[in-house]
Amino acid sequence: MSESNNTTAPYIEFIHVSKAFDDQPVLVDVSFEVRRGEMVVVLGRSGVGKSVTLKHILGFLQPDEGQVFVAGKEVSRLTEPELVEIRRRVTMVFQSGALFDSLTVGENVAYPLRERVERGLSLNEDQIQARVDELLGRVDLAEGRDLMPADLSTGMKRSVAIARALAAEPEAILYDEPTTMVDPLMAQTLSDLILKLKRATGLTSMVVTHDMRLARKLADRIVFLVDGRVAFFGPVSELDSAEEPIVQAFIYLDEVSFLKSS
Repeated sequence: MSESNNTTAPYIEFIHVSKAFDDQPVLVDVSFEVRRGEMVVVLGRSGVGKSVTLKHILGFLQPDEGQVFVAGKEVSRLTEPELVEIRRRVTMVFQSGALFDSLTVGENVAYPLRERVERGLSLNEDQIQARVDELLGRVDLAEGRDLMPADLSTGMKRSVAIARALAAEPEAILYDEPTTMVDPLMAQTLSDLILKLKRATGLTSMVVTHDMRLARKLADRIVFLVDGRVAFFGPVSELDSAEEPIVQAFIYLDEVSFLKSS
């Protein structure tokens, strides 16, 4: 794939990517693509390489074999300043939220805006505060701008992290296990929020999860990883007919778990 701004080209692309740690394979010959404006969910059990996939996109890890492209650029060939630019264009919502503990909710959301002002964005303080209010309203936390991160639940922290990610006005957003370690009601709230934002913004998105119901709700296409390999890549509508036995086992166990919890 050549480096270009071709809007018809995939925004993110993995081409035969392999990665191992201490001779233990984590990703094995992984290939998939994420089109511009598409939401792709990387699905699988814990420890199959899902989060490692996200780290390759941002250049925090480099493949042992294969190529990773973001916005037409091969990530492993980029200089550190070029990687910084990629990380401005592609933001990540971490499981922890990764908020600044010493800043209020509003100050956390304002932080990317102030960074952008330093780089030449023409926004005054009133405009920054208005944008913060708008973004917190989008994630249903308009009343929480003066709270500290310590005052927030895990789910609320992730909502603030989403608002902060949007403040950077990225081209793509990555979600790392957005509904893990939260109660079912908050999981529903977060999944509804992610879907609403995807429809409203049209951002290219990737979601890493082991939650089958979340995957079905959000995904345009699913990458199903098994032991670091792609066992299925395609539209959600084709997942149930996937021939890989472990994919069918995962679907069956998820359905049994849902029935028991109902």
